Amino acid sequence: MTTTDAGGGLGRASALLASGTLVSRVLGFVSAAVLAHTIGTKGSGADAFSVANQLPNNIYAIIAGGLLSAVLVPQIVRAGLHDDGGQRFINRLVTLGLSVFVVVAIAATAAAPWLVSLYTQSASDDGRGMSSGDIALATAFAYWCLPQVLFYAIYSLLGEVLNARGIFGPFTWTPVFNNVVAIAGMVVFVLAFGGDPAHRDSATWTPTMVGILAGSATLGIAVQGLGLFYFWRRAGLTYRPDFRWRGVGLGATGKAAAWVFGMILVTQLAGIVQTNVATGAGGSDDASVTVLRFAWLIFMLPHSIVAVSIATAYFTRMSGHAHEGRLDAVRSDFSGSIRSIGLFMVLAAVGLIVLAFPFSAFFNTRFDDIQDMALVIIAFVVGLVPFSILFVIQRTFYSLDNTRTPFFLQVFQSVLFVIGALIVGTWDKQWIAVGIAAVTALAGSAQAIAAAVALRRRLGSIDARRILRRYAVFLLAALPAAAVGVVLLVAMGGTTQGGFALSNPVNAGVSMVVIAAVMTLVYVGVLVALRNPELGAILRPVFHRLRRRG
Repeated sequence: MTTTDAGGGLGRASALLASGTLVSRVLGFVSAAVLAHTIGTKGSGADAFSVANQLPNNIYAIIAGGLLSAVLVPQIVRAGLHDDGGQRFINRLVTLGLSVFVVVAIAATAAAPWLVSLYTQSASDDGRGMSSGDIALATAFAYWCLPQVLFYAIYSLLGEVLNARGIFGPFTWTPVFNNVVAIAGMVVFVLAFGGDPAHRDSATWTPTMVGILAGSATLGIAVQGLGLFYFWRRAGLTYRPDFRWRGVGLGATGKAAAWVFGMILVTQLAGIVQTNVATGAGGSDDASVTVLRFAWLIFMLPHSIVAVSIATAYFTRMSGHAHEGRLDAVRSDFSGSIRSIGLFMVLAAVGLIVLAFPFSAFFNTRFDDIQDMALVIIAFVVGLVPFSILFVIQRTFYSLDNTRTPFFLQVFQSVLFVIGALIVGTWDKQWIAVGIAAVTALAGSAQAIAAAVALRRRLGSIDARRILRRYAVFLLAALPAAAVGVVLLVAMGGTTQGGFALSNPVNAGVSMVVIAAVMTLVYVGVLVALRNPELGAILRPVFHRLRRRG
């Protein structure tokens, strides 16, 4: 099934999700670039903030990350069949979620020193790790950042309820407000205290500086989460606190959630290993936690805009088909979503590899820093296509109420990653970040292959031959696009110190737009010549509208 085959409603939902995600992700990219020019991508100050600002994401993920989308969407869809349209279930669910996360946020904030020590490697005699001053700064940031746990929960909980009701826009558009608030906070910080490289040393930070930077980051998340309450009336919902949690079906949710909780816990245990290994390269001029964070943001741009948007729109429908026992429809949805995503993601992966240096120039001014980040981006991007495929496979399992299989698949991936990360931790510090990115890509690719085999056993067939043929065509079209992109990159000075494409963020942006546009034209041209049906499904409605207007 192609995107068009999915029907106008599904196509519009994917487009709405993609447009909101595009705007929010672009602003998120801008916000990250502003942060990089505010506190740098290397040094103890940047790494301390990166560790602290990641903590609320980690805590939230352990408690409920993935649970809401994996378990609650199918449960909410089924609750909609109740005589009240699912209102009681949703009120009790939201009340329970808010109650739990208020307690979690308070407890996590109180435990800030312990959490920071858990995720960081203290300085050793060989120069690896963070000093006591760096850890103290990270703890100060953490006290301001950890209340984000509550607001992340509100955003995800309310957003998934809206998604299950077929209202996709608010979930993707409210992060825009978060980024605006965060950027404003950083602008205030730079005007008051100056930007990079003034704050690379943790000893230069004051409580006021910590409060402005971390406080504005938390305020942005609060605006993002609380803003979703505004859109509930569009879904026909009116929230009233309801503490009667028995008898409305939450027990089934809890049973399904147990495996998801285990999966997320395993992921976070691997994340602790990753951060500890990464901080071993910190406090110096080597790429560490902050570079990994920014490189991962770039890696996630196409996945979030394309894969998440398409898969989220399909997921709600797959859940309905699975509930009706229509496995043929589930297989069709899976194949259609995978092929539609591949059309974009293969080009995105090749494009990110070609444009890794200009992308890095958005965040850095020194060529050595640009080169270090570019290598990390390339290592991550090797696993981009398998990462997006895995995302769809996991949600297909979730639509089938199977959270047990994804758990064991995650254990498999985490074991591979931890082994690889521990090996990388013995390398020279300058290669640690690149090694972590490469291990992430390889372990994720192995997980995607294992997951595809497991899903085939569950569904009987996943249309694998057609999917593989389409991906081979996408790769065939991407190769000449990549060749043209490399030629343009070299011509525009995108690989040499002082080159036009790397001299400043504006030139980097111009170079990326030109190179990406040409690569896209070549890619599309080859697919048109090959009469690719996935591309045709997208272009036909566009040409039809243009002819009607003409």
